[in-house]
Amino acid sequence: MSGSPDRVGTQRLMERHGIRPDTDLGQHFLLDENLVDLAIRMAEVGPDDVVLEIGPGLGTLTAALARTARTVHAIECDRRMEPPLTETTTGVGDVRVIWGDCMKVDLTALDPAPTRVVSNLPYHVATPVLVETIAQLPEVGMWALMTQSEVADRWLAAPGSRMYGGPSVTIQLAAEPAGRRKVGREVFSPRPRVDSALIALRRTGPAPSAEVRSLVRAAFAVRRKTLANSLGQAGADRAAVREALVRMGISEAARPEDLPPSAYPDLAREIAWTGA
Repeated sequence: MSGSPDRVGTQRLMERHGIRPDTDLGQHFLLDENLVDLAIRMAEVGPDDVVLEIGPGLGTLTAALARTARTVHAIECDRRMEPPLTETTTGVGDVRVIWGDCMKVDLTALDPAPTRVVSNLPYHVATPVLVETIAQLPEVGMWALMTQSEVADRWLAAPGSRMYGGPSVTIQLAAEPAGRRKVGREVFSPRPRVDSALIALRRTGPAPSAEVRSLVRAAFAVRRKTLANSLGQAGADRAAVREALVRMGISEAARPEDLPPSAYPDLAREIAWTGA
């Protein structure tokens, strides 16, 4: 690995620039660059693609993306990364670094618009990043994301399971799994205390509307309540919710976790939910 001109050498880069990962920012640098190549393949990145990367850090993944894609937008909040990121990305392609909090950057303003999202995500922002890129970046057709294994389980959880929740619904309304790889703790510096997974998702349709997303949030705001009571707490007429469920062929005593993702847009229409 060390002899390849296309390898960054993450450990050596950390040592050369005197950088230690900031675990408060969720930084766990990827040491195995074979997984970098795998992520690019799983996202099906080609020469015409524009890639969004959240948290490029030292630039290990960024440099590889830049050699494959047309443009890479890389959003990084840690200014300590500027020297190594500049070193790894200079001369390898069109890399555009945006310094700031990924949850505050206007993703819709990225030009050219991303068609792929490939990232080793800080665990604490993984779900919000996925949900927001689904909603704000309609041209993105594939994601390849490194995250906590349990987080990936929640994204893909089936109705009725203990992991099924609002994010499961929102994500599955717009995307389907396209691949998954277990990732050992030893390939990161520092080693995380949880298992990780590299997961690929393929877009299957547009993001759910703002009204549907609002309904899903309200439905799952309180677990173990019936949908009628959950939505009633958010301002809906409980009787109207029960009647709508019956019309849809669903028990009026159904709980949020009982409904498949596809039922939520129908329910929003049936009760004319406006996000109350």
